[in-house]
Amino acid sequence: MKTLTEHLSQYALYHRDQRNINTHYVGIPLIVVAIFSLLSLPLFSIAGVLLTPALLLFVATALFYLRLDLRFGLVMLLVSGSGFALATYLAAQPFALWLGYSLALFFVGWVLQFIGHYYEGKKPAFVDDIVGLFVGPLFIVAEAGFALGLRKKLQHDIEQIAGKVH
Repeated sequence: MKTLTEHLSQYALYHRDQRNINTHYVGIPLIVVAIFSLLSLPLFSIAGVLLTPALLLFVATALFYLRLDLRFGLVMLLVSGSGFALATYLAAQPFALWLGYSLALFFVGWVLQFIGHYYEGKKPAFVDDIVGLFVGPLFIVAEAGFALGLRKKLQHDIEQIAGKVH
């Protein structure tokens, strides 16, 4: 399995324009909430817990992030958990509201992504590596951390491979 630096560097190769990163700060969370919401229809119940595809995705991605890096994994647990909680709230709404809001969030999120990639002049990372869909949320958390002055060595290592953000 790739390391944290390898995953983030690979993703960063497609994201060096600050305008693109800025659109991702909004677009990726919208997409995450929409996907969790759209996958929230229950499969079955185990000991009173509704098992949904959204819950399985949440657990799988949490384990992925925690395995890559404990500190980022814990932050991602909070970030993803917040998105999952919002999606669970949406899923409890009447069907038309749930579907309408979920699809709207998904659509707006992807529009923002493609606007960002227009500025970047490059295709989205997931086109070449589907794992990019899971690395994207981690990337924006890492970029926010870098903007706050955190994880300087990791930022330096990524910039050595992908270049600086402009």
